[in-house]
Amino acid sequence: MNTEKNSNEVLNSITAAVSSVVIGKDDIKEVLLAGLLSQGHVLIEGLPGTAKTTLARTFAGAIGGSFKRIQGTPDMLPADMLGFYLYQTDGSSSFIPGPIFANVLLVDELNRLAPRAQSALLEAMQEQQVTIEGVTHPLEPPFFVIASQIPNSGVGTSPLSDVQIDRFTFRIWSDFPDKEEEGQLLQDIDRISEQTVSQVVTPDKIIQLQEEVKKVHVDDSINSYILNIIGSLRQHSDVSLGPSPRGSIALLKGARALAFIESRDFVIPDDVKALLVPALSHRLHISAEAEIENVTAGDIINQVATEVPVPKTGAGGQ
Repeated sequence: MNTEKNSNEVLNSITAAVSSVVIGKDDIKEVLLAGLLSQGHVLIEGLPGTAKTTLARTFAGAIGGSFKRIQGTPDMLPADMLGFYLYQTDGSSSFIPGPIFANVLLVDELNRLAPRAQSALLEAMQEQQVTIEGVTHPLEPPFFVIASQIPNSGVGTSPLSDVQIDRFTFRIWSDFPDKEEEGQLLQDIDRISEQTVSQVVTPDKIIQLQEEVKKVHVDDSINSYILNIIGSLRQHSDVSLGPSPRGSIALLKGARALAFIESRDFVIPDDVKALLVPALSHRLHISAEAEIENVTAGDIINQVATEVPVPKTGAGGQ
């Protein structure tokens, strides 16, 4: 019981630290926390000036560990991120690690990177290692990538490949603040601009929390619920290509993380429903006909969510 209490205090401290700088956007804060606890990665998409970078940087500061930032530019090379070997005249060499060697990596404006540079992240995000000149270098856990991107219609952007975007556990949209939030932002702008977020947790504690999340019970009815949703999306008439198995895994792991955040040791259907759009929207290909009619991935996911029967319990009879 003491471990659970301490875990709750840690999670609340992270949220409070981020909220001291970022007003509103509670949905993004929760998704970031769920992504971290489920050992995933998060992509924040939105127009310039909607606090994407501030959110990511503040969250990284709160959870501690080593933090590095990569600013996406079209001329960046893979070696600029991964590192390289420096060779001496006597034939010896030494490895110079790139910014990817961090506990928390912020890739700002990911889709401003050229495709070759984007692909340099694939091995790291999937296997927590990088291979350079045939030598494999492990990344120290926890390894958490937070990337931001502007909509792909923006000038100077390169759309992420299916393989790349599938590596992100969750994608979430950062919208403009509402009038009340923007008013509070104007009122507190001097304090916010000077606010320094202190580390509230250690990397070792994050690893411990990630292991605790794995112990959250997932009833067979919840697994069936996830599979039914994924199956319905793959067969939907407005979908040309449905979510990969990584979508199912993201829902399962994310739902466990949300249950843990809510101090439950079992998953309920609402945990799954809360993450349907963040976990699946970037994994759907909309048919050409549906795109002409301005049907979005979110529209399709929400429709399927109303049609797939919800299990009566996810607690295994609890």
